[in-house]
Amino acid sequence: MPEPSVPPVPSVPPAPPVFPGGPALFRLDPGVAHLNHGSYGAVPLLVNEAQELLRTEAHADPDAFFNAVPARVAAARRRIAGRLGADPDGIAYVANATEGANLALDAVELAAGDEILVTDHGYGTVVAAAARRAPVTTVALDPHLPDEDAVCETVLAGLTPRTKVAVLDHVSSPTARLIAGPRLLAELSARGITTVVDGAHTPGMLAEPIAAGADFWFGNLHKWGYAPSGSALLAVAPAHRSRVRSLSPSWEDERGFPWSVEYRATADYTGWLAAPEGLDLLERLDADKVRAHNSALAAYGAALLARIPGLTPLPYTPGLAMRSLLLPPGTAETQDAARALREELAAEAGIRVLIWPRRGGGGIRVCGQVYNRAEEYERLAELLPAFLKGA
Repeated sequence: MPEPSVPPVPSVPPAPPVFPGGPALFRLDPGVAHLNHGSYGAVPLLVNEAQELLRTEAHADPDAFFNAVPARVAAARRRIAGRLGADPDGIAYVANATEGANLALDAVELAAGDEILVTDHGYGTVVAAAARRAPVTTVALDPHLPDEDAVCETVLAGLTPRTKVAVLDHVSSPTARLIAGPRLLAELSARGITTVVDGAHTPGMLAEPIAAGADFWFGNLHKWGYAPSGSALLAVAPAHRSRVRSLSPSWEDERGFPWSVEYRATADYTGWLAAPEGLDLLERLDADKVRAHNSALAAYGAALLARIPGLTPLPYTPGLAMRSLLLPPGTAETQDAARALREELAAEAGIRVLIWPRRGGGGIRVCGQVYNRAEEYERLAELLPAFLKGA
């Protein structure tokens, strides 16, 4: 009997150099390898300073500040729209993707018997928002699906005669790949299905972050767009804008979307007002260079991890600053186990990554950002096997 073949050792691309001046832009703990930018982002010092100046202004004369808020938020929104190539009257500031999902789903007219399609890659609170409004059909997407066409065919095969709405990731959080691509959105639109797209990761990471053809799209600015925490956008196609209502009554209700969604009386608007500074910084750094650098870092990290026995790299969308691999069977199969492994890596190794649960073996996702260095991924690859033993 011939000896079993030995899989080739995955090749590792050259280590990308440090992005010039990148680490100095942030106030991150240098003792921690922050390889999880996709979860919470990180706010550059310049943007923090802009927000602090706005807070000082608000405290100096609250009446003047809050009376001017609606117009100033609208002006900031127009700046954001210019950077993203969006209709300034078709987008609104929201706090995060989950709020965007709820606003979008509230605007969809559902009847008894209607269903909402989601996938098992969907973000937990977004899927929960769908389930609060109608029965959901969950499409299982094999993480090994080879390309966008395979993803499209799998989603379309999950439709039922009762499917009214499809809630889809633009770029999936756990597996870091494109799902709501142009073909899939066009196919769903042709079938009369309303599309709600979770673009939490696309502003700042994709050159064209708003999914063309979606009825509703929402995305975070505080991840890859360098904005303060709590800064996100909801984009709504013209046919649906009149039905979008604020989650609570607003003094701007008479003006409708987007004003009514944005103004929520006494609140901290400084993050939204400072958010354009983040996208401006991205442009000054040269957005294309930043995206290429971040994608190369994520690819380098994933290639190093792929050399660890038992780890399996997943198909990926080129150009993204995130990559995912499957962990060995028995590892991170539940939410509690995934959380425990994530926190062990942070506490004992000083490394922050996303560990996501999956029956049969969870996954690990690494991100690339201008503050990261190649040696941080090398450190993860060196230390991770010890945390997997006995899993």
